[in-house]
Amino acid sequence: MIETSLLFATVLAAGFGLLIGSFLNVVVYRVPNGMSVATPPSACPTCHSEIRSYDNVPVLSWLVLRGKCRDCRTPISARYPIVELLTGVFFLVVALQFWPRLTVPIEATRLVSDAIGLVAFLYLAAVSVALAIIDAEHQRLPDRIVLPSYAVGFALLTTSSLLVGDWTSVVHSLIGGAALFVFYFAVAFVHPAGMAFGDIKLAGVLGLYLGSLGWGPLLVGAFAAFLVGGLYSVALLATKRIGRKGGIPFGPWMLAGAWIGIFFGPSLWTGYLTLFGLA
Repeated sequence: MIETSLLFATVLAAGFGLLIGSFLNVVVYRVPNGMSVATPPSACPTCHSEIRSYDNVPVLSWLVLRGKCRDCRTPISARYPIVELLTGVFFLVVALQFWPRLTVPIEATRLVSDAIGLVAFLYLAAVSVALAIIDAEHQRLPDRIVLPSYAVGFALLTTSSLLVGDWTSVVHSLIGGAALFVFYFAVAFVHPAGMAFGDIKLAGVLGLYLGSLGWGPLLVGAFAAFLVGGLYSVALLATKRIGRKGGIPFGPWMLAGAWIGIFFGPSLWTGYLTLFGLA
């Protein structure tokens, strides 16, 4: 019964992720251009025909229309269904990781706490998709997305922890957010050309989340960002796609590193400590 419930829940999360992915397509187009994400309704950028509701079904509508506007037949970028599908899969994976585990007897407070925690990480997943795409395309991490994430993330994580009296996670979250913010600020101070202030602000948000899970995820997530970003840079240099003085957006790698810490941080940190006889 519990396994069936989890399967249903994760499928539901994936469907919700597809819908959120459709909204994120609006976000990644409009936010960098200073436009409202609420109005006007979505329309074809070529013929300006408003998108019909039945043409707004994630992934399926793009396939039915064969990747073209219904009215003017202008090609619609494949990025739209890819973002929708990616977000759906992302939400499914996050749900598998954080969905409240039903036990007998069921503790209502723990169930609510875990559910709020899941919402917190689903929110981070959505923000991660939007910021990674925007930073990759525009080399920007917009304040309109990053700054509200401090309030939303802290409120959800704190509520989840305090419902079960877990003050330790709250303290760790605050320390993690401050530590990563200060660390990235120090890196930017030493090497201004290698770090933008948007990266520093994003670091604080990621620190909140990683810190709430413990020191292991925080350290693994922070290190993984530089590891995967560095490997990507080396690959670009080896293939001569950038020069030695060329730069790459670091936001996507910060986000990738954070999720490595979230999903694998505890096991990687335990393995590291065990390797050196510290655990």
